[in-house]
Amino acid sequence: MRNRRSLIKSKEKHSHRRITVSTLYDDVNENVERVMNELGHSSDLTVRVIESPHQKTLRAAIIHLDGLADDSIINENIVDPLIQWLKENDQVLTFKEEQTSHIFTVSQLTVIENWQEFVSAVLTGDTAVLLNGSPKAIIASTKKMQSRAITEPSSQTVIRGPKDSFTENLRTNTSLIRARIQNPNVRLESMKVGKVTQTDVGIMYIRGIADESILQEVKERLKGIDIDGVLESNYIEEFIQDDGMTIFPLLLNTERPDAVVGNLLEGRIAIIIQGTPFVLIAPVIFSQFFQSPEDYYQNHYTSSFLRLLRFGAFILSIYASAMYLALITHHQGLIPTTLIVSLMAQREIVPFPAIVEMLVMELAFEMLREAGIRMPRAIGPAVSIVGALILGQAAVEAGFVSAAVVIIVAVSAISSFTLPNTSIVNVTRGFRFIFIMISAFIGLYGVLLITLCILLHMSSLRSFGVPYFAPFAPFRLTEQKDGFFRFPLPSLLKKSSKK
Repeated sequence: MRNRRSLIKSKEKHSHRRITVSTLYDDVNENVERVMNELGHSSDLTVRVIESPHQKTLRAAIIHLDGLADDSIINENIVDPLIQWLKENDQVLTFKEEQTSHIFTVSQLTVIENWQEFVSAVLTGDTAVLLNGSPKAIIASTKKMQSRAITEPSSQTVIRGPKDSFTENLRTNTSLIRARIQNPNVRLESMKVGKVTQTDVGIMYIRGIADESILQEVKERLKGIDIDGVLESNYIEEFIQDDGMTIFPLLLNTERPDAVVGNLLEGRIAIIIQGTPFVLIAPVIFSQFFQSPEDYYQNHYTSSFLRLLRFGAFILSIYASAMYLALITHHQGLIPTTLIVSLMAQREIVPFPAIVEMLVMELAFEMLREAGIRMPRAIGPAVSIVGALILGQAAVEAGFVSAAVVIIVAVSAISSFTLPNTSIVNVTRGFRFIFIMISAFIGLYGVLLITLCILLHMSSLRSFGVPYFAPFAPFRLTEQKDGFFRFPLPSLLKKSSKK
C-alpha cells in the first residue's frame, strides 16, 4: 500500500514537472498529448498528424480550435501545401523563414518556442504546426471571429451624421477608427487583461497630440488590473478610474466611431475591449456628457441651444420632484395663492403624505422603465407607454396621488431622456431620490446643502489628473467656447491649433 502511494506521488510530481515546463518538446506526440491534457481533451480541439510517405519519423501535427480558426485557410494554405511538400521531399523540414514561407501561404507566420505562447495562440484562433525533432512551433494566422454586422448605434442616435457603430470585434472597431484617421501617427498598443479570459485590450491614440504622461498612466493602470475575466468595458472602467466611490462617471463610453475620432483629435486616449461595442475615452470632463456628435454636424446656434437644453434638463430631472415636495411641505408661502389653493384641493382626497405619494410614483416609473427595457423589443415601448398612461390616470381617479405629482414625475422622466449618455442619466436617477428624501425633511435648506456638497465633490474629482469640473472649476475663459455653448468651428479649430 505504501509503495502504491509513493508511486502515485512520484507520478504527480512528474506530471507537475512536465506541465510547468515552459518550452516545447522535441517529440510531436508528447506535445500533442500535452496540449490535449491541458485543454481537457476538449471536443473542439482539432489535431491532425501528417506523416511522410518516405520515412515515418518525418511527421507534423496541425493543431487548431474548431470555430475560432478558418477551416478553408487551414486546408488550402497549410494542410495541402504540407502534404504536397512531404510527398516531394524526404528531407527534414526546418523552421527557417524562407522555407516555411514557400510552403505555407498565409498572411502571417511566426516561430515560437514558449509553451504558454503556443497555447495562447491556439486559444485565440491561430493554427500551430509542430514538427517532429524540433522544440519549436509555427504559428499561422487563421483567426475567424464570428461577429455581427456593423449597424446603427442603439444608444446614441443622431439625425445628421454617420450611422455606423462599433461591434464586439476589436479589429473591426480599430478599422472603423483608422478609416477616418488615415495618418501614420495613429498608434495602437495591445495587451491582455484577465487571468482566465485573456481579453484583448487596445490602447489607441495619436502620437504628438496625446499627453505622454496620461498615456503612461493609462498603461500602468491597465497592467495593474488583477481580475479573472473581462466581459464588458465597465470591468475595465471600475478598475482604472481615479475614484471608485463616486457616482459620477470618470470615463466616457461610446459606441460611435466618429465620437472616438473626435476625442482622439483632441488628445484623448481610446481603450478598446474585445467583446463589447462600447469604447472607453480617457481623460474626461463633466461637460462632455452633455455633448452629442451631432452638435458639430449642424449650425452652431442650434447646437448651443440644444446643449443648453440638455443642461437644463439635467437640472430639472434632479430638482423638479424635490422642489415641488419642499414647497408643498415646508414653504407653502412661496407658492402663489391661486396655485396653492389648486394644489391643496387636489390633495384633499389623497390619504398619504406628500413624500409617500412622490416616492410611489417615482418607483412606479422606474419599474416601468426597467420593464420597457427588459421586455421584447416588439412590445417593450408599448408596455411602458400604455402602462404609464393607464397607471397615472387610474391613480389620480382612485385618489392615490394628485394630478400635480403625476405631472412632476413625468417632467422629471422626460427630462432625463434628453441626455445623450446613459452614464449621466443614471446619475440623475440616483440624485433624484436623494433630493426627494432631503427636501421632505429639511426643505429648501437641505436641497441647497446637498447641492453645495455635490459641487464641492465634483470640484475635487480628477480623471487621470485632469480636473473633472473644468473648464468651470478651475475656470478657464479660453475653453468656454465648447462648454455651455458651441462656438463656430473655425474658432474652435484655432483654439486647438494654439494648443
